[in-house]
Amino acid sequence: MGLFEDLSKFLETRLDEFLRANPQLELMGLEDQLRGQERDAIALLGDLKRREQQLKDQILATAQEIQKWHERLNKAKASRPPYLAARADEREAALLRQGNQYWGQMQGITAQIEQTRTLQKQIHERRRELKTKMAQVEAERATHRAAERAAQATQASNAWETGWYQSPMSGTGYAAADP
Repeated sequence: MGLFEDLSKFLETRLDEFLRANPQLELMGLEDQLRGQERDAIALLGDLKRREQQLKDQILATAQEIQKWHERLNKAKASRPPYLAARADEREAALLRQGNQYWGQMQGITAQIEQTRTLQKQIHERRRELKTKMAQVEAERATHRAAERAAQATQASNAWETGWYQSPMSGTGYAAADP
């Protein structure tokens, strides 16, 4: 086990060094991770909205069923058979409890939808910030590359000016005679 742990630590250290040397890769990895999280949040939001619509439909169907049983209860009370009124009253009460359960579930789903929307907005904002940082890193790299090219060009022109005919030691512009 010690060998594998050492190898794992060594590889993690090398990966960390590589990512520090190439920050744009780390930023790209973070951007990819955020993109995945945003995609998951959007999918969750769609699922929650579908569930919310199902609950709304169930609440509406239950409300219509309650209205039917309320009318039946009123008819049963008017006709005076007590057992019919009692059964209609029990059914109406059961439907009301069921409707209340659906309503509570829908309120929970609505709260989850709001939380998911907030989370998605936060992820989107973090992605925007990350893209700005990636652009900054890329601009810094471009500036650094341009400075390196300028330094190389200056070095090359200096080498051209102190060509084979000039001796850096003599300073006269002419090479000293070959002994």
